Amino acid sequence: MGMDRKIEKKRFSKGAVAAFFLVVAALALFLYTYYLLDRRSSETVSRDEVIIREVTRDSFQEYIEVSGAVQPLQSTILDAVEGGVVQEVFVQSGETVSTGDTLLTLSNSNLQLNVLQQEAGLYDQINNVRNSRLNLEQNNLRLREDLASAETQLDLLRPRFKRDSSLYSQNLISLQEFEETRQSYRFQERRYHLNYESFQKDSLQLQNQLTQLDNSEERMWRSLEGVQRILDNLVVTAPISGQLSTVELNQGQSISQGERLGQIDQMDGYKVRVDIDEFYLSRVTTGLEGSFSFAGERYDLAITRVYPVIQDGSFQVDMNFTGDTPDGIRRGQTVRVRLELGDQTEATLLARGAFYQETGGNWIYRIDESQNRAIRQPIRLGRGNTQYFEVLEGLSPGDSVIISGYNTFSNTDVLVLE
Repeated sequence: MGMDRKIEKKRFSKGAVAAFFLVVAALALFLYTYYLLDRRSSETVSRDEVIIREVTRDSFQEYIEVSGAVQPLQSTILDAVEGGVVQEVFVQSGETVSTGDTLLTLSNSNLQLNVLQQEAGLYDQINNVRNSRLNLEQNNLRLREDLASAETQLDLLRPRFKRDSSLYSQNLISLQEFEETRQSYRFQERRYHLNYESFQKDSLQLQNQLTQLDNSEERMWRSLEGVQRILDNLVVTAPISGQLSTVELNQGQSISQGERLGQIDQMDGYKVRVDIDEFYLSRVTTGLEGSFSFAGERYDLAITRVYPVIQDGSFQVDMNFTGDTPDGIRRGQTVRVRLELGDQTEATLLARGAFYQETGGNWIYRIDESQNRAIRQPIRLGRGNTQYFEVLEGLSPGDSVIISGYNTFSNTDVLVLE
């Protein structure tokens, strides 16, 4: 009986070996295709020449940084209502004034002569009105006298007419004598009625005419007062109390009508007037908050007024302090305000960089898994502030991207990092 021979089991089957070589071939083909047949344009750059940042997920608040000028809460502009030559300056720029204080006086001989002529003309018109009123009253008085005379004559003739009528009926007087008395009586009666009718019409018109004359005279007196006040404009006084700021004014200096002389600032508070790019006009409303740093402290502001007029590509807003006002701040001082355009939200964040100038935020170079290449990646960005963009599409938290400028390789698809 022969001995059985032990058959040793092979470690790898033919099928396993074939599968292994197939995987190795596929991997080699992939590497060959990936590295040698990639037709995308590429360029080698040094890691030290680019800035790489990681995309993160964090709280985000949209804000912009804008410049503003400190202004008093209330200011009153001083303009020359009338032109003239400076006679005397009583208060210098920077001094504190009270309401009614005389700031300077002007002289204007032509204006003074013109005022005198206007006064004379108005006085003539007032006298004409008064003469017209006197003529109307005198005419009414004559009508009254005529009416009274006619009434008196009628009253005197009435008893005689009655008496002659009785005597004639008794044949005690002749017909001729009676006719004379009757004609005289009828004439006086018609005369009285005509005078009475004329007096009534005149009385109705007289009231309207006197009212019109009174109104005209009143307007003329007001005009006269206004003309007389013109010369008061040659004395410039303080309309409010505060700190005076004026241009340089010297005795003998000529001032034109409407010329800006300065302003008076009330020193009980300040605001900040901010210039904002017109791009944000639809998003800026009253109530938006902002802040700035001064002397190492932060001070909060809120928009109280929006001026929608656009000039040189920007519009203005007024921002008032919502808390303390900085000590030592001065009118005209420039501050850098961080203006918040919305509330804080969670978002995917991409650090700002010079890449945005070349790509417009439409694409970016993203580092691949090998960490040796940066591939052009389409993206879509949303809101932004001075530090970050909000990523809407194309990137995920943890992705590494190149945020430095692309001006030397903006047309390259792949960057090989060394």
